[in-house]
Amino acid sequence: MSSAFFRQIAESRWFNSLILWVIVAAGVLVGIETYHPEGSPLRAVLERADLAILLIFTAEFVIKILAEGAKPWNYFRDPWNIFDFSIVAVCWLAHVLPDMNTGFVSVIRLARVLRVMRLVQALPQLKMFINAMLKSIPSMGYVGILLLLLYYIYGAMGVFIFSANDPFHFGSLGTAMLSLFRVSTLEGWSEIMYVNMFGCNDPKWGYGPESGCNTPEGHGAAAVAYFVSFVLFGTMIVLNLFIGVIMNAMDEVRKEHESEERLARKEADEHHLEDDIAELHAQLDAIKEQLDFIAFRVKK
Repeated sequence: MSSAFFRQIAESRWFNSLILWVIVAAGVLVGIETYHPEGSPLRAVLERADLAILLIFTAEFVIKILAEGAKPWNYFRDPWNIFDFSIVAVCWLAHVLPDMNTGFVSVIRLARVLRVMRLVQALPQLKMFINAMLKSIPSMGYVGILLLLLYYIYGAMGVFIFSANDPFHFGSLGTAMLSLFRVSTLEGWSEIMYVNMFGCNDPKWGYGPESGCNTPEGHGAAAVAYFVSFVLFGTMIVLNLFIGVIMNAMDEVRKEHESEERLARKEADEHHLEDDIAELHAQLDAIKEQLDFIAFRVKK
């Protein structure tokens, strides 16, 4: 069978739909296995179902390799294909070494969970979103540096201002930065602010000496200015920059995808044009042969 035959299968809608449903089934199977540990009566059935799914994934890999014809290495030019092959290879290794009671094999068997990630490749829009996130990593790194500087500056300020009153949250630079991370998530940040507004011995918001409240001191408006400004800068502005970077990367990836689609359509049109020209040449050759035959008959 030619590579064109396997390429037609790999690009067909029914084949990709089948793989999509198999990926979904693999994800459901992983969830069911969590309710049926080793020794369960259904464990053998689940193992056979897992083997059937693995055989389908292996057949998919073989078909896509054969679709590349004389250049099978082209399959590995796509990072997602490398990911798919790695998962299949590790899952086969788990089946080959099922009885080795080692932590390494247990980690290998966890590769079944990663098969659900293949939905990213099966769903184009989801794949585009993941590619946008990967593309935005360099820019997100700079935003992360800015956020780290903000945490560092506010953390040092917090230690200088609040460490005597609130050593539980601002006793050291590391503790202060961890407390600021909690504040940036907006999870109970007002409680930390009230502790430093009214003092660590406040009957409603404070805590006792067992947590380090030995020198209570309320900072009032200074605490309000400190925490509100950090929330505005650290949460409302800097963290939203991450969303802006991802959205910008999404726009770039979408434009690249549209450009690739236009290029693919252009190549397909050129390919069809070449086929039409070749067919026209064949028809002209056939007409020429008929005319030559008629001319020969007339002369005869």
